[in-house]
Amino acid sequence: MKVTLKGGVEKLYKKGISLLEIAQDISPRLAKEALIAKVDGKAKDLSVKVDEDCNVEILTFEDEEGRKAFWHSTSHVMAQAVKRLFPETKLAIGPAIDEGFYYDFDRDESFTPSDLEKIENEMAKIAAEDYPFCRIDVTKEEALSEFKKMGEPYKVELIEALPEDAPISFYQQGEFKDLCAGPHIPSTGKIKAFKLTSLAGAYWRGDERNKMLQRIYGISFPKKSMLDEYLKRIEEAKKRDHRKLGRELDIFSLHEEGPGFPFFHPNGMVIWNLLTDFWRKEHTKRGYKEIKTPIILNEELWRRSGHWDHYKENMYFTQIDGENYAVKPMNCPGGILMYKTDSHSYRDLPIRLGELGLVHRHELSGVLHGLMRVRCFTQDDAHIFMTPSQIEDEIIGVIDLVDYFYQIFGFEYNVELSTRPENSMGSDELWEQATSALQGALEKKGMPYKINEGDGAFYGPKIDFHLKDSLGRTWQCGTIQLDFQMPERFDLAYIGQDGEKHRPVMIHRVIFGSIERFIGILIEHYGGAFPVWLAPVQAKILPISEKHLDYAYKVKKQLDAAGIRAEVDERNEKIGYKVRDAQMKRIPFMLVTGDKEASENTVSVRTREKGDTGSKPIEEFINEVNELVSKFN
Repeated sequence: MKVTLKGGVEKLYKKGISLLEIAQDISPRLAKEALIAKVDGKAKDLSVKVDEDCNVEILTFEDEEGRKAFWHSTSHVMAQAVKRLFPETKLAIGPAIDEGFYYDFDRDESFTPSDLEKIENEMAKIAAEDYPFCRIDVTKEEALSEFKKMGEPYKVELIEALPEDAPISFYQQGEFKDLCAGPHIPSTGKIKAFKLTSLAGAYWRGDERNKMLQRIYGISFPKKSMLDEYLKRIEEAKKRDHRKLGRELDIFSLHEEGPGFPFFHPNGMVIWNLLTDFWRKEHTKRGYKEIKTPIILNEELWRRSGHWDHYKENMYFTQIDGENYAVKPMNCPGGILMYKTDSHSYRDLPIRLGELGLVHRHELSGVLHGLMRVRCFTQDDAHIFMTPSQIEDEIIGVIDLVDYFYQIFGFEYNVELSTRPENSMGSDELWEQATSALQGALEKKGMPYKINEGDGAFYGPKIDFHLKDSLGRTWQCGTIQLDFQMPERFDLAYIGQDGEKHRPVMIHRVIFGSIERFIGILIEHYGGAFPVWLAPVQAKILPISEKHLDYAYKVKKQLDAAGIRAEVDERNEKIGYKVRDAQMKRIPFMLVTGDKEASENTVSVRTREKGDTGSKPIEEFINEVNELVSKFN
């Protein structure tokens, strides 16, 4: 039979060869690092044998699906360790997540940090025992019988919810057996390093009406050095936590009176206004018109847009004059009403309407997280209305704008194309047309991308941009969504060259995503040490003693006139203390003023990165700062 390998290489093998044997034939090193394989795009265990022509890709820890299988397998090892140590515990689910894994357990007593240590030690034993992960295919009846016998009610509930003819499998390592579709890595011995990282509560099946379970999170790697590097990165992430730095740098706060509703302080508003001013300037250059739409609109609008059927559980509601209204979770229906306020010709299109729109979405209290997960946020939205012939150019225009924005902040990024989800509306034909248009624009740009099956918006496919920060973490921010559905639902039209009515196509897009979340990402990306143009305070003037205050304020007056954000530290403290405090506040420039500086009309400049850089005339300092920030003005 013919097997086509990654890169298009074709090889002939005897029927019945296993995927691991194929890996060994390609390279002994690859076979050693192999975790799972893909056969014609479907992930499989390496023990699987192939007996017909197919495409085969061997996956290692370097591949996302390989990592997910590795982490999923480690969750089974953790569950095995828990059952050995605490046999009365009931098992729920244990998936891989974006970084690591978790398993949900039902146990009367709470797990403690010392319990986690015991579980880790038992996991080490299981890894050393090098049990193979063995797949066992069973019928629904056999699966129910087995897990009822084992006394695992959560597994029984999962099996009962499956269709009668659904394929069901167990995976077993040693004495431990679990319900699982797989795939899994060859054996527990592949897991060389791991750490259980945290404990949390989690409702069974994510429903707060169900029992609260205990969730144990963890991470694992095929090499100890990789775990050491990860733990070092986590420690650095703790230092950069935007919630901690947000308090220390006086940027934002959160209060019990409004959980999930952030308060921005004056320093935070400086950053906010700089970001939105930059946004407005760049959008104006590219032909966008800014609009503002109401926060509350009536129920009928949300039913018409499809949000009522597809997003209702995440919305807030109120009544006005006896009628039902909703607080907007998205800006698009308002943008559509703006389009409908006038009639349009093909000559008017494309129409690009931008909005810094405040939206509210209900999130469970357990998932709220600083600025990263909130209940109200401002989307830097825009809605583009165009003819079908303009689709590709408009998508490319947005891609170019996204690229320009992210380069300004020093972000690398990768791109995903998300396709039709299960909970969607519209015809197959329109979805195919929209997906092809997005794909075509990416390919015309020569931009590498990954397909993210089933993760599109309910009204259309989308391109998502995932930023990579200074710690190597990724954040989904920008998105471009192509929509044929809303124009249909709202009966949008333009008059074509033929004098007839035609249906426009619509793009929904954001670049920052949420201003609040983007600020949180920037805080962690820069570790609070914002670039000079974005720093809330660009220069801190440090008089050596009280007698130098007048000169310090004279310097501040000159900096203010030049548009440089400066403050005077007039506290009666030693200069060393003031310098250290400004350094802790991540101020880019510290200007020491004493007798010498006052007599020479200079400032003694210290920078955040280099320390003391010597004395210089005030005008020279002003020119240097203005040059640093000029490209953002």
